[in-house]
Amino acid sequence: MSTLQRTPLFELYKEYGAKVIDFGGWELPVQFSSIKEEHEAVRTKAGLFDVSHMGEVSVKGPGALDFLQYVMTNDVSKLKDGGAQYTAMCYEDGGTVDDLLVYKRADEDYLLVVNAANTEKDYDWLVKNKKGDVEIKNISDDVAQLALQGPVAEQVLQKLTDYNLSEIGFFKFAEDVDLDGTNALVSRTGYTGEDGFEIYCDSQDAPTLWKKILETGKEDGVQPIGLGARDTLRFEARLALYGQELTAEISPLEAGIGFAVKVKKEADFIGKEALTKQKEEGLKRKLVGIEMIEKGIPRTHYEVFKNDEKIGEVTTGTQSPTLGKNLGLAIINTEYAELGTEVEVQVRKRRLKAEVVKTPFYKR
Repeated sequence: MSTLQRTPLFELYKEYGAKVIDFGGWELPVQFSSIKEEHEAVRTKAGLFDVSHMGEVSVKGPGALDFLQYVMTNDVSKLKDGGAQYTAMCYEDGGTVDDLLVYKRADEDYLLVVNAANTEKDYDWLVKNKKGDVEIKNISDDVAQLALQGPVAEQVLQKLTDYNLSEIGFFKFAEDVDLDGTNALVSRTGYTGEDGFEIYCDSQDAPTLWKKILETGKEDGVQPIGLGARDTLRFEARLALYGQELTAEISPLEAGIGFAVKVKKEADFIGKEALTKQKEEGLKRKLVGIEMIEKGIPRTHYEVFKNDEKIGEVTTGTQSPTLGKNLGLAIINTEYAELGTEVEVQVRKRRLKAEVVKTPFYKR
């Protein structure tokens, strides 16, 4: 039996009442109080997440930009220093290797933030496709990541620093920010549908910083948040989760993140031909939002039908804590993707009526 990996904050979980689970080989908190309460805290005040399981890969050297242009679907040449970009890496057939963030620290110096379960796979993929004068390093063990998300996130974090956080725009970041003695890279990208920050620091500094943020934010209602609420929050905002909305079998175009696929960029990239073909011929299936008409919750992998024909399956589904509705994201045949189309979801032994609805389900 393989040992589960732990973040630098593991020893603190018990102190804050965490219920811990195995999440993709990591021992992580699914909740501290309750998923509903934590979800509400992020939507109305702010919540602090330990996301140190995420992977970080450094890409440096004179050939860094050309290399990233070759492995990424987005146009990395558009990034300026201090900017972040959401992108994907694809296989030749257009299936997704991973979705990730690229941070441009300087010319020839980039930081990639990848999904935890994919860190090794992504690193191997980058090394396998390496071209030009470039140094690729997996620095995940040295870096911890905390995320403070919610309407009061800025006012809480501002109490710990002289740096004017309002200067960090959406999908921008600042380096060497002093957070009450901890040196950090602070970005503003978010995975909850709320405003907030991602804080990257040395692994050894994370426990102290975690405690400080929770103490400082106590009067503003800041709570520690587990993976359960992280999932319901990102789901309401229709943010993709690798392994569900995006997989080796689901392309970024099918998953609805076509904005991160620049088939017209000058640089050739892995998967460009397949993705261009998908665009030109039209998608055969699409990711849509569904709302249950009959009582039942659409769960991941539940089949979706129209007139007894299987037309797709649910990628994520839950009862939305904010809206109180039973909602799902489903990848289905394009001809049934129009808003208002009635479909059926196989919930255990019954097929229950649902309707294709507009997404995101929640917008700040």
